[in-house]
Amino acid sequence: MEFRTVIGLEVHTQVLTETKMFCGCSAAASDVPNTHVCAVCLGMPGVLPTVNRAAVEKTVMTGLALDCTIPRFNRFDRKNYMYPDQMKGYQISQYELPMAVSGFLDVEVEGETTRVGITRVHLEEDTARLVHRSGPDGDYSLVDVNRSGVPLMEIVSDPDITSPQQARLYLVALRRILRYIGASSGNMEEGALRCDANISQRSEDGLIVGPKVEIKNMNSFRSVERALDYEIERQRAALRNGETLVQETRGWVETQGITVSQRTKEFADDYRYLPEPDLPPVEFDEAWIGMISTSMAELPVARRDRFVADFGLSFHDADVLTDDVIVADYYEQAIASSGGHYREVATWVSGELFALARNRGGFEYVTVTPEHLSEIVTMVASGEINALTGKSVLLDTAESGTAPRQIVMDQGLTQVSDASIVDDVVREIVAANPKAVEDYRSGKQAVVGFLIGQAMKQMRGRGNPDVVRQALLRTLDNT
Repeated sequence: MEFRTVIGLEVHTQVLTETKMFCGCSAAASDVPNTHVCAVCLGMPGVLPTVNRAAVEKTVMTGLALDCTIPRFNRFDRKNYMYPDQMKGYQISQYELPMAVSGFLDVEVEGETTRVGITRVHLEEDTARLVHRSGPDGDYSLVDVNRSGVPLMEIVSDPDITSPQQARLYLVALRRILRYIGASSGNMEEGALRCDANISQRSEDGLIVGPKVEIKNMNSFRSVERALDYEIERQRAALRNGETLVQETRGWVETQGITVSQRTKEFADDYRYLPEPDLPPVEFDEAWIGMISTSMAELPVARRDRFVADFGLSFHDADVLTDDVIVADYYEQAIASSGGHYREVATWVSGELFALARNRGGFEYVTVTPEHLSEIVTMVASGEINALTGKSVLLDTAESGTAPRQIVMDQGLTQVSDASIVDDVVREIVAANPKAVEDYRSGKQAVVGFLIGQAMKQMRGRGNPDVVRQALLRTLDNT
């Protein structure tokens, strides 16, 4: 029997705000444990929550970025359940009236655009963090309340995803948007973005043949893809063998590459959702929604397409540059003073600067300013220095902060293109390497590169490579 996989994703992402969702405590959850706690965080009697306006604005902005409809009214609800990380015995969330509904996200998979529907985007508060320890008296857990109450968006997709690869690419595209609009850092390794997957099997004619299974504990996009790959095979093998699958929650075990049963799946009724009595319904007006829309940053796909149309970049180069909003902003600042060298700047950013970023732990730690990169690109393009020297100057600028042109002047790095000077150097190199000359005469063209390298070395990398090559070939042919 053939099956068709149906996948829906629930993404929880912390909203970038200074304070928590319903109180004035700092949202810096990674600080010293239990230093950002108040009576509201702990659910003490007699205290009242207040809604974080910035969190609401960024949630609505996320909905708009995902082409959602923003209902005029939304409401907070109490989600009732008991767990050690739930300080109040309930979580303030949204159930019947979320902040955004009925959107979509286009995902590119192997050159084709697939559309994934967005069911809803709602706002809630995060739970506390449990820290599990072992000691001489056995295992125990500590509770860090810093994270409790941090604004958390939940973005729920329609069950439109049909493969693990598409699921991973959906998450990549979603995180890119969240970062572009400043709604979330999207860092899974820090717990700022978490994903649960719901997966089931259908027959080729669309009939549901297996219950929905939820998968948790996936800490990277790659883990999501691997967990779904495993779960697809597990479910299909069970169905082919006549086994009965149950609706349950399973956890992904990264080290073993398997999912394991954790509990039977809860239903909404299990949480006894009730309207939050301490918060009134939230009402939006069209003018306010319009203001949020106009303040939203250009989205990554639109920016990529503009880079292709306005700057003549290839689709691939534009896609690379717009993957990270920090890189895209840097590129646009650099080309502003590059004299129209759009492609050259793109090459340097995606090549030399990316290499520098890898060595320094991220692009945000690159110390070469856009203006300094533009200066290097302009000097290389004009022939004032060659590309090899440009790379050396880039590293010097990164270390010292000195302007590239000043480094070139101080170190005498201006490119040598004078034919008479180059000819003298080439003649010396040819005379000093008779074996290479003999190899060239016997048809071994590879020695040309070796001899050019020797000439460039003698000229301290300042020779014009084209002039050196022409002079070398001319000398070899006449020797």
